[in-house]
Amino acid sequence: MTIPAIALRGLCVLPKMVVHFDVSRKKSIVALERAMVKDQKIFLVAQKSVQDEEPEQEDLYPMGTIGSIKQILRLPGGLVRVLAEGLLRARLCELEDEDGYLQAEIEPCPTEPFLEADDVTKEAMCRILKEHVEQYASVTPSLSRDIIAELLEIEELEELLDEISINIPFSLENKQQLVEAVSLPERYVLVEKILGTEVEIGRLKQSFQEKVRERVDQNQKEYILREQMKLIREELGEDTIQSDASRFEEKLGKLKAGKEVKDTIAKEIGRYRSMPMGSQEAYVSRNYIEQLLELPWNKMSKDNKDLGRAEEILEEDHYGLEKVKERIMEFLAVRSLTGKGESPIVCLVGPPGTGKTSIAKSIARALGKKYVRICLGGVRDEAEIRGHRRTYVGAMPGRIAVALKQAGTANPLMLLDEVDKLGSDYKGDPSSALLEILDSAQNDKFRDHFIEIPLDLSNVLFIATANTTDTIPRPLLDRMEVIEVSSYTENEKYHIAEKYLVPKQREKNGLSESQFAVSEKALRKIIHNYTREAGVRSLERNIGRLCRKAARELLNGKKKRIRITEGNLEKYLGRELVRSDKPAEEDAVGIVRGLAWTSVGGDTLEIEVNLLPGHGKLQLTGQMGDVMKESAKAALSYVRSASPAYEVDNEVYEKNDIHIHIPEGAVPKDGPSAGITMATAMMSAVTNKKVRADLAMTGEVTLRGRVLPIGGLKEKLLAAKMADIHTVLVPGTNEPNVQELSREIVDGMNIKYVGTMDEVLKEALC
Repeated sequence: MTIPAIALRGLCVLPKMVVHFDVSRKKSIVALERAMVKDQKIFLVAQKSVQDEEPEQEDLYPMGTIGSIKQILRLPGGLVRVLAEGLLRARLCELEDEDGYLQAEIEPCPTEPFLEADDVTKEAMCRILKEHVEQYASVTPSLSRDIIAELLEIEELEELLDEISINIPFSLENKQQLVEAVSLPERYVLVEKILGTEVEIGRLKQSFQEKVRERVDQNQKEYILREQMKLIREELGEDTIQSDASRFEEKLGKLKAGKEVKDTIAKEIGRYRSMPMGSQEAYVSRNYIEQLLELPWNKMSKDNKDLGRAEEILEEDHYGLEKVKERIMEFLAVRSLTGKGESPIVCLVGPPGTGKTSIAKSIARALGKKYVRICLGGVRDEAEIRGHRRTYVGAMPGRIAVALKQAGTANPLMLLDEVDKLGSDYKGDPSSALLEILDSAQNDKFRDHFIEIPLDLSNVLFIATANTTDTIPRPLLDRMEVIEVSSYTENEKYHIAEKYLVPKQREKNGLSESQFAVSEKALRKIIHNYTREAGVRSLERNIGRLCRKAARELLNGKKKRIRITEGNLEKYLGRELVRSDKPAEEDAVGIVRGLAWTSVGGDTLEIEVNLLPGHGKLQLTGQMGDVMKESAKAALSYVRSASPAYEVDNEVYEKNDIHIHIPEGAVPKDGPSAGITMATAMMSAVTNKKVRADLAMTGEVTLRGRVLPIGGLKEKLLAAKMADIHTVLVPGTNEPNVQELSREIVDGMNIKYVGTMDEVLKEALC
């Protein structure tokens, strides 16, 4: 038969099924109108895809239902609502599009009954189906109880199959399978299978829902308990701990650190959260968490790898200091080639005021590193370095951990200032704690007693400063690369003053370049006649005095511009403070000029020897140290052993006392380098031969008259030059040290190298 057809989207109509559906497609509306004109019969078939707007035959299922139109209702917007009832299954043979609607050629398919099933079998089938329906109802609470009751009252198998297919909300695919099941046996098997599957799905769904409900109930319970706890804490004033813990957790999420560090902090936060407010444990735990969160575990600053820029900065900030600059440039070059470079541990050793600390600042600026300074002068407690145990009241991290926190990065430049002035007592030896820090092989796991988690110090650039290496423990000194920062020459001081000190003091005292100036001769006079030091601190203080006096005069309105010259310098600074030790005008017996090294630079010592009637005693005055006294005794032994060569009778030593005196008796003096000076003075006294007044000497003497090398040569030669002495006797083994000195120091100096006392006496005695 040929009747109008409607393609249904997402809907499948079964026989005996009364259904409402809306029609909006023009072809479907025309098909309805044609059906109403004829016998109100229409073929209802489902689309395979709801997306098809103009379905062809292959887009439709092969089986559909012949339906009877019961009612048509036209709605706004061109919609038509249809009430239809399914009558009979039919197979779609041909689909044609005629006169603007779909016309289907169909073959009706009547239901094929059970041929071999008896009444008992049918009854069994009905009961099986009803059991499935009951099971389905138990796992699907949303299904109407009335529908279930009606289904359970049906006795006929065919009617039961039809009613189950119509009333239970199977999927579209399952309903289409039921449409295509023409025979009753096939339909029974299909309904039983679908019902069984739906029951199993329902059970699983119910199980999942129960688990979800339990979880939700548990979460709800926990939420209620937390709210109650929160209210109780607020009443007790303990809410601060929870807010602090939340804040700590938020910081922990942003912290750049390894898993071990984060796990430790998270565990400590969990412990802190459960502590009572106001307890000592809560205070300790809170302090500990804050310290851990503030440390820069894996936070690194970007280093400057531009060699040219770094060299520019070092030259701009400091005059001279070639060895220091060369070492830093080497470090930068290695870092640029390798990408990492092991951080060296440099120790700058030199007199006060020579710019050791400011060099470290410049290095930090040149490398683009954060700069932190740790002053170790007078530190006597090991806990200052390693930190205190957290169990102690008032426990704190050590200075290294605090410095890292201040820097904010894990790769700063850390200056260990005054490392030679570390002390030790019953609380431990801080220099021993520094051994681990300054050992590049083990400082990647430095353990602070307070922090407890290992700190990686391998990326830190350590620079230490000291005035002398004598008081630095040998194991500690062995871990550092010592760079000598020696005294400045007068010319170097002048350049430093002109380039750095005058502009710095001018700015510090609020003066402009047009208001205040110092002439070259005035600066050189300040250096030569108003200061005596290895560095430039006194020089800077004197320049500051000039600036302050100039500022006062400018404010009084007496002058608009002040220029300090050699002529008016005394007016501002007063009389000259430093008297240069000029050489004696005449040669004298028993008086020899020696050269000495002090912590503030070089100096000259005039050693005097007199012979007095007595019994061969040796008298020493001038506050000599033990080493110097032993050196004097060794010199005397040499002089007595060498007396026959110089025609000195032994009775001279038996009938006379020898008195050695070094002027400036209030100043302690020590060291072996005055050995040849004392030996020369004694030989001059016993032989009654004069010593050249324009000559100075330095060197250690042995009992056999050998001259041994000494240190501090640069400072000693500078002292000789300032005293206007141009002939200096130096141990021959010190010749390489002299070769390293700048021409500015050795120019105009007549340096003679000696290896024995005979050579010394040959040059010194007239």
